[in-house]
Amino acid sequence: MNKTALQQFVGKVWDDSIVPCLVDYIRIPNKSPLFDPAWQENGHMQRAVELIEGWCREQPIEGMTIEVVTLEGRTPLIYMEIPGETDDTVLLYGHLDKQPEMVGWHEGLGPWEPVLRGDKLYGRGGADDGYAAFGSLTAIRALREQGGKHARCVVLIEGCEESGSYDLPFYIDHLADRIGQVSFVICLDSGCGNYDQLWCTTSLRGIVSGNLDVHILESGVHSGDASGVVPSSFRIARQLLSRLENENTGRILPKEFWVDIPKQRVDQAAECARVLGEFVHERFPWVDAAHAVDPDPVAAVLARTWQPALSITGAAGLPSLDNAGNVLRPFTSLKVSLRIPPMVDPARATEALKRLLEQDPPYGARVTFDSEQGAAGWNAPEFSPWLLEAAQSASQAYFGKEAVYMGEGGTIPFMGMLGEKFPAAQFFITGVLGPESNAHGPNEFLHIPMGKRLTCCVAQLLADHLAASS
Repeated sequence: MNKTALQQFVGKVWDDSIVPCLVDYIRIPNKSPLFDPAWQENGHMQRAVELIEGWCREQPIEGMTIEVVTLEGRTPLIYMEIPGETDDTVLLYGHLDKQPEMVGWHEGLGPWEPVLRGDKLYGRGGADDGYAAFGSLTAIRALREQGGKHARCVVLIEGCEESGSYDLPFYIDHLADRIGQVSFVICLDSGCGNYDQLWCTTSLRGIVSGNLDVHILESGVHSGDASGVVPSSFRIARQLLSRLENENTGRILPKEFWVDIPKQRVDQAAECARVLGEFVHERFPWVDAAHAVDPDPVAAVLARTWQPALSITGAAGLPSLDNAGNVLRPFTSLKVSLRIPPMVDPARATEALKRLLEQDPPYGARVTFDSEQGAAGWNAPEFSPWLLEAAQSASQAYFGKEAVYMGEGGTIPFMGMLGEKFPAAQFFITGVLGPESNAHGPNEFLHIPMGKRLTCCVAQLLADHLAASS
C-alpha cells in the first residue's frame, strides 16, 4: 500500500464527511437507557441510528449490507457485513449511546452543542465513541482504495454500552449464525495514553454498582431537637462505606475484590509508565496543590487498571445548599460505583458488596443496597506474533513511534462476552480517548488527528490479518 496516499484519502474523508456528520451526531442527546428511561418515547436514539445508518449507506463499499436490527423492547443495533477475500471474520465494534450531560463545561462549550477548536471537536459522544462506525468503514474503504484486501468484516454498533450492554447478549445470540466464527476483534471504544503513538488495551476493569439507601427516620426533624440523640443517616452511610474502603488511603478492604496481577501486565505497566512519566498523574485537572494517591507512575498505572476502587457518583436526600435548613434528614442515598479488576466475577462481587453493606446496620437503621447489573472486566488473550508485528508496523508507519500496551480502568462489557464466545480470537482494543478528552465528564472532545491516524492503523491491521490467516 502507498501509505502516504492512504493517509491523504483518510484525511479527506474525515474532513469532508466524518467531522460534519459527527457535528450533527453530537447535537443528538441520545443518552443511554440507564440515564433516559423514556428513550423510546423521546426518539433521540432513533435519530442517532438514522444519522449513522444513513452515512454508512452512502459509502461506496461493494457488497456491503446494512440492517438496523431491533428486538422487542431493546435498544437498536446497526449490523453491517462486508464480504472479503476469505470467510474468516473480523468483528469491528462501537456504540452510539452517550453518557449524561455532567456539569462543569467551560464557557462556550456544552454536551449537545458541537464546537470545533483547532484539532478538537468538543461535545458529548464524539470520542466515546460516535466516531467508531465512521472510522471502521473508512478504514475498509481506504484499504480497498489502495488495492489492499481484507477478510470478511462484520461491524456492530450497539445502543446500550453506557448502560452495561445488557441488551447486547440477546443480539449476539440472535445474530450468531450470521456473525459466524470470529478470529479477530477490533474495538474502537478505548483510550490512549497520548496522541503520539498507537495504544493497545490489554485489560479492562469490571464494575459493580447500585444505590445505597440509609433510612433512620420516617420524616425530617429539627436538628437542634434531635441531633445527638438521632444518628445522622449520612454518618451511618460513612460507617458502612468504611467497611469497604479505607478512607485514608482509598484501599478496598475485602479480599473478594482483589486478584493477583499477572507478571506480563506488571511489566507492561512499567513500560507504560516509562513512556508517559509524570504525565500519568499530571493529565488530570487537579486543583491548586492537589496530588495523586501514590506519586509512583507504575503504581498509578496498576491502581487504575488492576486494582479495585470506589467512587460515589451520585446522591439523594441532600437539599441544595441554598435550601438546606436546620433539619436532621430522614435518609441518605448514595450511588456506589466499585471498579473491580479483570478476572473478578461481577455477580459474586455484587453479592459480596450487598452483604457487606446491609448486614448488621448501625443503630438499627433501615439499610438497603439496590444493585444494578454488574459488568465483567477482561484480560486479553496472548497476542499472536503477527498481531504484535502488525501493531508495531502500523504505529511506526502512521505515528513514527512504537506501539504501547496498557490496561484501562473503564469497562467495555462486550469484550468479556466475546472472549467467552470466541476464545481463539485475537483482540485489538484501542481508541482516541487520550489526555483531557474527558469521556463521561465535562469538556469531552475528539482529537481529530488521532482519529485519522487510528483509522489508517485499522486499515493496515485488516490487511495484515488477512495475510496472517491466508
